[in-house]
Amino acid sequence: MMSIVAIVGRPNVGKSTLFNRMIQRREAITDSVSGVTRDRHYGRSDWNGKEFSLIDTGGYVIGSEDVFETEIDHQVELAIDEADAILFMVNAEDGITPMDEDVAKLLRKVTKPVFLVVNKVDNNQREQDAYEFYNLGLGEYYSISSMNGSGTGDLLDDLVKILPETEEEVRDDLPRFAVVGRPNAGKSSFINALIGENRYIVTDIAGTTRDSIDTKYNRFGFDFNLVDTAGIRRKKKVREDLEFYSVMRSVRAIEHCDVCIVMLDATRGFDGQVQNIFWLAERNRKGIVVLVNKWDLVDKETNTAKEYEEKIRKEMEPFTDVPIVFISVLNKQRIHKAIETAVTVYNNRTKKIKTSQLNELLLPLIEKYPPPSLKGKFVKIKFITQLPTPQPQFAFFCNLPQYVRDSYKRYLENQLRKHFDFNGVPISVYMRKK
Repeated sequence: MMSIVAIVGRPNVGKSTLFNRMIQRREAITDSVSGVTRDRHYGRSDWNGKEFSLIDTGGYVIGSEDVFETEIDHQVELAIDEADAILFMVNAEDGITPMDEDVAKLLRKVTKPVFLVVNKVDNNQREQDAYEFYNLGLGEYYSISSMNGSGTGDLLDDLVKILPETEEEVRDDLPRFAVVGRPNAGKSSFINALIGENRYIVTDIAGTTRDSIDTKYNRFGFDFNLVDTAGIRRKKKVREDLEFYSVMRSVRAIEHCDVCIVMLDATRGFDGQVQNIFWLAERNRKGIVVLVNKWDLVDKETNTAKEYEEKIRKEMEPFTDVPIVFISVLNKQRIHKAIETAVTVYNNRTKKIKTSQLNELLLPLIEKYPPPSLKGKFVKIKFITQLPTPQPQFAFFCNLPQYVRDSYKRYLENQLRKHFDFNGVPISVYMRKK
């Protein structure tokens, strides 16, 4: 199981900027206004060959209606409970604040590794100011600038040294389909309906499932493992936050599955929590199927399903090539179509295309619409091949790969999707020097 690292602290100390730098993407929103991180963000990072999951826990927001945001002690306790290591961020520009002292008080009681990270140390005066943070009683600190990256290498070097070694997962060769989504979206009921027995406890109380459970499915010609990731688990001295634990169950399951069946409640829509899980699956390059459950509860007109689907795809952009199936677990409507679709997506994800077929089809299209010239340089793509990876990745060999813009890479991806069925599967396009 992959280690989990949580970034905690008050707002406006640079947590999201550090998060983005560590996952090498701009996934979390960053802004100078306190409390701009309205939700927790989840990502995957690696350093010196060691991978780990990363949580940006957001911050304390005065006047917020969200319990998780208004109780920083609750947020830190949840992070402490789930994480293997904690990065406690403070800000050299502001010095020690009462809120920093509150967090430090909680962290001094834990036995897990805590790294005190003093951000915005970008000049000699700030380096001198940072000595103040010894008063928090957490020992040595790391001076960094999350904006320009200075100091983050030393922090990551020491962080990965203390993370436990990832245990090799013992698993069979069957495909793994993880059923993920918000609590009470109908995930356990969906699996019960498929296997024809009440394997899981199903109630109308969110969070009934306490842990992820695998079930082998072998019916109607299909053979795979189903994983119910709904649940949370109680731990001492930690008040439950269903959304936090639901996503963490999903994080762990997504990392070790082949296809993510993202289930949402039709009465709630494709909201921020579901989007968080969807993009986590996309970043992990997993196959994805979206199930809109409880469709029987929606008042319908002629174009209701079409309009609902268009709204979801708008939120998915730019990755819109994803199957969306409207189901009712209660009435057992289209649940087998959902599984058929997941199997198709799995087959798409494991598809291998011959190099000759790729070149014969795509090189004439590329010659007709070549990459735009940049700084007077003309890119010529000469050879294409699919890489030997578990998910679809393609290498385009050319003379000047550094001059190929992202917009043209999207064009190449669209051509791959147009001529080969990769519905529900993220594609990676790489430009390589010929």
